[in-house]
Amino acid sequence: MSAPAPSMYSEAATALATDLGLSKGRANLEVFAAAVQDLAEADRDVLAVTSDSRGSGKLGPFGQALPRQIVEVGIAEQNLVGVAAGLASTGKIVFAVSPACFLATRALEQVKNDVAYSDNPVTLVGISAGVSYGALGSTHHSLHDFAALRAINNVEVCAPADNFEAEQAVRYAAAADRPVYLRFGKAPLYDLPSDAPVQPARARVLREGGDGAFLASGETVIHALLAAEHLAREHGVQCRVASLPSIKPLDTDEVATAAVTGAVVTVEEHMVTGGLGEACAASLLQAGLAPRLRIAGIPDEYTVTGSQADIFRHYGLSMEGLADTMRSILGH
Repeated sequence: MSAPAPSMYSEAATALATDLGLSKGRANLEVFAAAVQDLAEADRDVLAVTSDSRGSGKLGPFGQALPRQIVEVGIAEQNLVGVAAGLASTGKIVFAVSPACFLATRALEQVKNDVAYSDNPVTLVGISAGVSYGALGSTHHSLHDFAALRAINNVEVCAPADNFEAEQAVRYAAAADRPVYLRFGKAPLYDLPSDAPVQPARARVLREGGDGAFLASGETVIHALLAAEHLAREHGVQCRVASLPSIKPLDTDEVATAAVTGAVVTVEEHMVTGGLGEACAASLLQAGLAPRLRIAGIPDEYTVTGSQADIFRHYGLSMEGLADTMRSILGH
């Protein structure tokens, strides 16, 4: 029997989440698979195209129920994107599913030319994103996808933070008339305390506070929220927390609102280069705003080897690490 996967959260973080009444949901990958199957059962023009990732994409039930609506191209990411673009050009609603590390880099030219430049409304689905593959190491980590895809015109970039955001994002992408990149991890996630609808390019504010602000995306959002609650209880520091599922386009209004607190920590499961933090920094400077700013992410190095939880703790993306970062810029 294999050992259970290490928890994404420390004992203190788990206890705090429980005290806040947060419940553990499913992995966003599972939510994606259920939502796209639901869409496909209602509309036979909805297709899934995979690169030997039917299992890891949780699309086994989809393939069994709708075998004529799933296309398997094998381990050939460039072909995956080219086929998906061709199908989309005929009016099909296409989800191109592949591990994020290969989809966003190996197939980058096809994303640029066949999807974005040709304006084919493919939904690119990067699975097992960030450091979800854990000990498989840097070859399988996707820490450059935000940077690569943000630089390509005509592609929206989205990283949902919980099951609610994930389902909303899938349905938004299916209805969009433009290319969208969706990023999903493997870990079961806590449901965030907000039922505000997910709107294109808009943040979801999870907590109010005037001493500082966390701006986070994807699976790091819950860690930022727990860090803010920890700071409030242990140090009397009140921090605003917002989930930014849309990396591009960015909710610049929320970024400006966060700046009013005077101290902003951006949080992402991505290199500090080219991701959410740099997007927020550019937005702040162009608006003439200059709060104290820290970008919490993976530095310019190949990651340490370990589980997703190990890597989060090592790079200060856990509740404790983010609380320490906020305290350091507040001088608290």
